[in-house]
Formats: sequence, C-alpha cells, structure tokens
Amino acid sequence: MATIFYERDANPNALKGKTIAILGYGSQGHAQAQNLRDSGYKVIVGLEPARPSAQQARADGMVVVAPDEAAKRADWIHVLTPDETQADVYDQYLKPYLHPGKILGFSHGFSIHFKTIVPPEDVDVVMIAPKSPGHLLRRVYSEGRGVPSLIAIQQDASNRAHEYALCYAHGIGSTRAGVLQTSFKEETESDLFGEQAVLCGGLTSLIKKGFETLVEAGYAPEIAYFECLHEMKLIVDLIYEGGLGRMRYSISNTAEYGDLTRGEKVVGDETRAAMKKILADVQSGNFAKEWIDENKSGGRKFHALREKEKQHPIEIVGAQLRGMMSWLPKEARKSAEAPQPAKQVVNA
Repeated sequence: MATIFYERDANPNALKGKTIAILGYGSQGHAQAQNLRDSGYKVIVGLEPARPSAQQARADGMVVVAPDEAAKRADWIHVLTPDETQADVYDQYLKPYLHPGKILGFSHGFSIHFKTIVPPEDVDVVMIAPKSPGHLLRRVYSEGRGVPSLIAIQQDASNRAHEYALCYAHGIGSTRAGVLQTSFKEETESDLFGEQAVLCGGLTSLIKKGFETLVEAGYAPEIAYFECLHEMKLIVDLIYEGGLGRMRYSISNTAEYGDLTRGEKVVGDETRAAMKKILADVQSGNFAKEWIDENKSGGRKFHALREKEKQHPIEIVGAQLRGMMSWLPKEARKSAEAPQPAKQVVNA
C-alpha cells in the first residue's frame, strides 16, 4: 500500500523565501504557478517573452522572465514543458544554472527515468504529479479543496528533498486531499502503460471497433455513434464516482448481465497478453526510444497518424451529431467540415 501524506505532514515554511520558477504555462503550468503564488510563495514563470502564453501569464498577474533568467534566479526550477522538448529546454536554458542547493522539479518522470535529462548529482531532483488536468487543479484549489498528487524523490542532495517536495505539494493544494509516495520509475511506467493500453489507446480502439462492427452489420452510423461513443461518458462518470460497483448498480439488470457474461469475451486473455507486451515495451525503454526518435525525425509518422484518425467515419458523424447537442461548448459543436484548431503545445 502506498504511503499517503496530508497537511499535517507538510512544513509550509520549507520554501518560504525561495524563488520557484515554473517553466511552461500550459495546462499544468498555469495552475501550479497560480496556486503556489496564492499560497504565499514567490513564483516566476520562465517563457520566451513573445509567446502568447507569456502574455496570458502576465495577464494572470505572474512575473514572466526568459527561461534562462528564470533558471538563474530560481532556487526551485519546475519543468512543465512537453516530454519531447524537455531535454532541449534543459540543455539550452537550465543546465548552466544548476548548482548545489538548487531543486529540479517535474510533474512527470519521463525525462529523468529514461535519462534524456541527467542532472548533476549535487542538486535535488523531485516530482510532484497532480492527478488531474490543470484547470481542475486550479478550480478545486480556488474552492478551498485539493486534488491528490504523487510525490517522488530521485536525488536528495540536500537531505531535505522530501520536505521541499511535500511543501510544494502543499502549495498547490494537494496535501488537502492526499499525496501518495511513488518513484520516478513507477509513475512513468504506469502512466505510459495506462495511456496506451487503457485510457487512450485501448479506449479509442474499443470505441472504433464497436462503431465499425455495427456499421458493417447495416446499422445507421448515427445509432452506432450514440451506442459506442456518446453513452461512454455516462458509464465512465458512474465508474468515476463510485467504481465498477456503482456503475453496475445504476444500469439495468439486462445491461449488467451482458457486462458480466460478455465483457471478458471482448477484452480477455488475448488483450491481457497484448497489454503485457505494451508494458514490456514501456519498461525496456523501447517506447521512449521510439517516441524520442520520432520527434528527432520531425514527427512525420505521428502527424500522418493524427491526420488519418481525423478522417475516421466516427469523427465525421460525431461532428454532425454534436451540432444537435446544445449543452456542449460551441467549440465541440463545430461541423465536420470546419477545420479543427491545432493542439496548443506550450514550450519554454
């Protein structure tokens, strides 16, 4: 069982008087920076001044300086840029300013665990990973509550790394909910596996295969969309609120019997074997190498796959059906013909 820390375990004064630099101002960056500032800590944001995200940070009342200047000034440097850019950010902006007494922080262990970043041995290296998107981290903090986080210590040069990390978790509000002890290895490998096998890769493939099965059997694409994608949220919300038991309590007896007798036939031992192979690729570093090489080569395969998925029939019919759903945000109700905005990736 994981060790869990709460507010009583944290020393809120551990980072008082120190400067915390947040590198990046995307989903996690904006939330962590503002939460720390509102908790009374001195926070600066490291961004190139011309970036739109820098303009937003200034509008939010943050002090914005160039990334190398942020690293120079800071006692704690927290890297919240995308995994695929962190090594370049580190080499270009951070490495020259890491010296004894500094703390290097992350909210995902990829770069440290797979050694795309190798910090000097005389600095603390820690991780505080909130288990929610940044907007939720910010909103819940503003309401006086917190979301759980993971905490891990890779290097403890100061003999106070855990104290500092728990103080940071306190500053973003996570000790209000609970902070679970882990390691860079455990967080990184379990996170990548969950994304690939269940949360993203497994789920999207399951949805598409169900949709395709119904359409190929002659059912209307609109009906297939509702049954295999639209209603997914209803089920996931029930599971999120109370586990599998709450979901099964809330659905019909017919649905529950179908779940208990047919689910294993779709996602069974063959799927588990495939999951074990995915986990092995994560653990060995094969996936990390593939992803790093993909970015070094310009990301052509990644972009081709992304464009191919946009053309799947479930995306086309879904865009049309969401136009009927007045409760959805306007952006989500765009027609299938409307170009979708490019994903915003905020680097330093």
